Amino acid sequence: MKLVIAIVQDKDANKLRSVFVAHDIIATRFSTTGSFLRSGNTTYLIAIDDDKVDLTLELIKETCSARQQFMTPPVSLNGDTAEHTFPIEVQVGGATVMVLPIDQFHQF
Repeated sequence: MKLVIAIVQDKDANKLRSVFVAHDIIATRFSTTGSFLRSGNTTYLIAIDDDKVDLTLELIKETCSARQQFMTPPVSLNGDTAEHTFPIEVQVGGATVMVLPIDQFHQF
């Protein structure tokens, strides 16, 4: 059994939840915030059998697409405050996924 931790952008979170439900994948969802872009994220915790890990990763990859977006950073690249910053193009979306072994799993 594995623990899949998937951090996705809020824009993709509801669609991914629907995909998980359609494939009988049980996930715990909670809100998180990224540090650099300070944008809303959703983190899923998924305890899954080893034989379903590849399917789970493929569903996340297909559902959470990376895209380009302009944003104004909170500080400029030379350290000035936000009043001297200019929008920059950054990649957003996609998913950050970690897969960890589970030594024990209990449901009471």
